[in-house]
Amino acid sequence: MRVHEFQGRQLLAEAGVPVPTGGVATTVAEAVQAAEGVFASGSSIAVVKAQVHAGGRGKAGFVKVCRSVEEARTAAEFMLSNRMVSPQTPPEGLQVNRLLVASGVDIAKEFYAAVLTDRGTRRNVLIASAEGGVDIEHVAATRPEAILKQPLDPVVGLQPWAARRMAFQLGFRGKAVNQATDILLRLARTFVEKDATLAEINPLVLTPATPEHPDGQVIAIDAKFTFDDNALFRQKAIAAFFDPAEENPAEIRANEFGLSYVALDGSIGCLVNGAGLAMSTMDIVKLHGGEPANFLDVGGSASEEAVTEAFRIILSDSRVKGVLVNIFGGIMQCDRIARAIIASAKTVGFRVPLVVRLEGTNVKEARALLEAARGDIPTMQTATDLTDAARRIVAAVGEA
Repeated sequence: MRVHEFQGRQLLAEAGVPVPTGGVATTVAEAVQAAEGVFASGSSIAVVKAQVHAGGRGKAGFVKVCRSVEEARTAAEFMLSNRMVSPQTPPEGLQVNRLLVASGVDIAKEFYAAVLTDRGTRRNVLIASAEGGVDIEHVAATRPEAILKQPLDPVVGLQPWAARRMAFQLGFRGKAVNQATDILLRLARTFVEKDATLAEINPLVLTPATPEHPDGQVIAIDAKFTFDDNALFRQKAIAAFFDPAEENPAEIRANEFGLSYVALDGSIGCLVNGAGLAMSTMDIVKLHGGEPANFLDVGGSASEEAVTEAFRIILSDSRVKGVLVNIFGGIMQCDRIARAIIASAKTVGFRVPLVVRLEGTNVKEARALLEAARGDIPTMQTATDLTDAARRIVAAVGEA
């Protein structure tokens, strides 16, 4: 589960990490009020940032540095009335429903810090770079030596000596070393305590030296968190951050019925039981020249109602030109799928080609049910195996 930047900032602040003051707005009037509060606090800059689950906001014009309340008003009016389009959004862009209006910070140097799971070593790891505020994936690809890594001990987590060493390696000096060390430790602790899959600060900044702070101050001015869905049952506060407006409605519907669904960009809808089989099905569709429209795993114990809902979700996607059903019945009985297909034909209607491949438990009964219902499902074809099914559906939608 992803959360907004303002929610990530809240988590950092609760953990004791210094973040700029700010407020959240859903209307222009609220944004103006938040900006007035920022300027009243003594800040000469208010930063207005769109709150969407996508990157590239700055280049898209959805992060604005404002030096007056009127500039903040203009920025808010633009962001709340236009869809944000960036390389990380769909072509049609994303609707902006919330804004973060925060105090600006003078920046002497930007850094990157994050905690995530390294699947290669099967350990959590702190990664950091002195090249923050940029596309960290590009830095990792072109200058991997600029990325520092420190594995977290599985039992005791990130140790102070390791965090302090990384602070020195990043280039912090004087009192800023202790500040950076403390932030890295708190970031790592939050990652573990909140069951996060990513805890990122980009940029982590060092402010210019002042008489009060001759070594500058270390402040987190952006936050990105994602969390393990399987742990949300024990993270009630995190689960409350969920914003359905930022998610695909079909994925939310699927979750309500216990289905694993991810929308993709192709035209062949896939209904499969088992995650591994679903991935293999998508691979073989691509092998034969097709493009999957979704990943959909109905699991091994889905009810007939849930499977029928799965068909509704697939067919509600206007890009779907054909549907491939690939079931290897173990716990999931083939006749249950057959009944769901027949029910869907009556309640939803298959106006696109349908190719069905069934094997396993109760397959004879399932095939008999489908054969008897052919008159109600004129677009249906049955396949002898998965290769045959993939070829049939690709040919049927004209992607061969």
